Parts: sequence; C-alpha cells; structure tokens
Amino acid sequence: MTEREKMLAGMLYDCGDAELVAQWHKAKNLMRDYNALDADALPEKERILDQLLGKRGKNLWITAPFFVDYGNNIEFGDNCEVNMNCTFLDDNRIVIGDNALIAPNVQIYTAFHPTNAADRFGTPQPDGGFAFCKTQTAPVVIGKNVWIGGGAIILPGVTIGDNVVIGAGSVVTKDIPSNTIAYGNPCRVIRENK
Repeated sequence: MTEREKMLAGMLYDCGDAELVAQWHKAKNLMRDYNALDADALPEKERILDQLLGKRGKNLWITAPFFVDYGNNIEFGDNCEVNMNCTFLDDNRIVIGDNALIAPNVQIYTAFHPTNAADRFGTPQPDGGFAFCKTQTAPVVIGKNVWIGGGAIILPGVTIGDNVVIGAGSVVTKDIPSNTIAYGNPCRVIRENK
C-alpha cells in the first residue's frame, strides 16, 4: 500500500513520501501562481484550478489568496464561492456540494496527528534531524446550499448536511445535520433552518 493510499484510508502515513512531497510542491507552485494573478485574469485562473483541484463544477469562484496541501483531494459542486484567505488542508477528501458559500478565513482540516509525541515523531534520528511527523486523516463532506461563516474551523471527519448555516467563528468538531443553523465553540445546532 502506498503512503498516498494510507493517507486516503485514514491510516498513519509518512507525509515525507516522495510521491506526496512532489504533489505538495506542485500544489504550492500552482497556488503561488493563482494567488499572484490579477483579479480579472479569469481564463488563467480557470486553467490553474483545472490543474490544482480534483474536481470542480460550473461557476466556481475562489478569491485569492487560497491555500491547500495537495489540491487534488478537493471537489466542488456547481455555483460555489470561496472568499479570501481560506485554507483547505486536503490530506483526505474535501467534498463541497452545489451552491456553497465559504466566507473569508475559513479553515477546513482533514489531517490530524497522534496525541502521543513518541507516536508522532517515532524514534529520534542518530543525527538529531527532524523526521516528518506521522499523520492520519479523515474526510470532510459539506452538503448543498451551505453557508460557512467567516473564520469557522471545520475539523477532520466532519459531515455538514444540506441547507446548513455555520456561524462565524465556529469550531465544528462533530457532524451537523441538514436544515439547521449551528454556531459556537464547539459548534452545535441552535435551531432549524426552514
């Protein structure tokens, strides 16, 4: 099993693996180019997003700057907007449904580390050098017609249903059911969204 396969399966994996590092560098270079473009350079933005993302529907708008780990694990539906300064750590799949609005400074994480330091770093290297820490992942799925407020953080393994509003500044640690408004730290359902 490759390190990428382990990563997508949620197993401990080595993010220093050559295949993963190559994809990471490719994504960082594409992001740099995207983030440096003029705001109205639409054909060039489309070309870069086609190379960066795993899948995208029609009418995707991403305001720079935008940050990812690999890019190719991110899927967008139709009519989605991502506002500036969002970070998607897509070490596992991030799937976003149609008509999603993602406000500025939203962070979506799929990666996490063992809480025990020895498990994170393993045995010290003889030269004292730093080894890549061990990582695990869990996918994030966001339904259709979802609005995620500014500064929200969505943690690994979370599923957000359809027709949901996540309030600004929320830390989403657990699944949020469809047709609800939720906010807080930790984020919790406050009321139905009719």
